[in-house]
Amino acid sequence: MAAKKNDTDKYKDKKHKKNPTGKNARIPNQKKSAKSTIGKKQTWRAGNMLYPVPAVMVSMAREGEKPNIITVAWAGTVNSDPVMLSISVRKERYSHAILSETGEFVVNLVNEPLVRACDYCGVRSGRDVDKFSQMKLTPAAVDGVVAPAIAESPVNLACRVKQVIPLGSHDMFLAEVVSVTVDERYMDEKGTFHLNDAGLVAYSHGRYFKLGKEIGTFGYSVRKN
Repeated sequence: MAAKKNDTDKYKDKKHKKNPTGKNARIPNQKKSAKSTIGKKQTWRAGNMLYPVPAVMVSMAREGEKPNIITVAWAGTVNSDPVMLSISVRKERYSHAILSETGEFVVNLVNEPLVRACDYCGVRSGRDVDKFSQMKLTPAAVDGVVAPAIAESPVNLACRVKQVIPLGSHDMFLAEVVSVTVDERYMDEKGTFHLNDAGLVAYSHGRYFKLGKEIGTFGYSVRKN
């Protein structure tokens, strides 16, 4: 009697076309790599793990009061025409009322020299301190809004609120960008703005990181040499 094929022999058989199924399935002739790019996975409960994100300082002002700054991690581009972005702020924050009443703000990008101020503005309340003064930051006028920008920031995006969407823990402020101010130190003689030379900072899982080595450009994967 011929010996019965075991599972290992079956998957090595050249006539066996279909891959086995199930969590313990093996792929025919698959070799284990010394440096696998796929690690063992775990499943966690739902949580905010969309990292890295931009670390930005949002400045605003209510008439007759000192201007304020709040650090926002939940911020992003939402539309191209018209140019729009969003920031999400907890209802209990001091800045929430200012944003709701004035309907405008400035998003200030953060680079390495501003990291300490960025962190401070995220852990101290404008109810108690003057953040511009404490961090020795300079309020600057920008086109389109009364809210001041942070002069030390390499890029300032002046925004007008178009809609407020209650989400739960946060309210999302959808806003149109009405003007952009950039630091001329990052412009070359041809008028090209080199944003990535500004040393921008990202936030990931409780830590701040300076952007590092460039590893590609948009569309490079399909570009012909």
